[in-house]
Amino acid sequence: MTATPTPPRGETLRITEIFTSIQGESSRAGLPTVFVRLTGCPLRCTWCDTEYAFHGGQNRSIDDVVAEVLATGIRTVCVTGGEPLAQKNCLRLLQRLCDAGCDVSLETSGALDISGVDERVACIMDLKAPGSGEVSRNRLENIAHLDARDEVKFVLAGEEDYRWACDMLNRHELAGRCSVLFSPVHGALEPRELAEWIVRDRLPVRFQLQLHKLLWHDARGR
Repeated sequence: MTATPTPPRGETLRITEIFTSIQGESSRAGLPTVFVRLTGCPLRCTWCDTEYAFHGGQNRSIDDVVAEVLATGIRTVCVTGGEPLAQKNCLRLLQRLCDAGCDVSLETSGALDISGVDERVACIMDLKAPGSGEVSRNRLENIAHLDARDEVKFVLAGEEDYRWACDMLNRHELAGRCSVLFSPVHGALEPRELAEWIVRDRLPVRFQLQLHKLLWHDARGR
């Protein structure tokens, strides 16, 4: 039996899954999208819905990953996790996908440095509210690297989280820097209640629900 060639060292990533679906979040919600889910995450948010990506996965060469993405015929790509930036070669993957003509977004927790992310990539940065149990992990220095193509997402479990997010919105003038998204934790905060707070307080943010859970009742969106 011929052994499978080992990809060049430094050009591999640990991949949990690659699949096509409808983007369920961000301003790209509703678009057919290829998801590249990297394995591993240094955070343990209380409401995490992708714990299956913490461990396991397969070592894949970046060449193979890009080829699989391009073979789908879809050029809107979301690199997610886990926490994709926990793998240093994520930056190389993002660059390669952009070079291949893909419209690339990166879903990141905001706990790791985004300064090295290719400028063509839209960073969807999830600032962790107190209810996540990981508020202390927010790397606020990342805010300075955001611009109009990027987005900040707040996932909120209740009124305390909402008030915290409002304070962050104002203190860092986030709405003047990029789009801001407020989303309820599935099963913890009634979506209508969050929507009413946003309207009541005249917030310059976008309310969002996770479309993939509404359609398929599944965190994976398929």
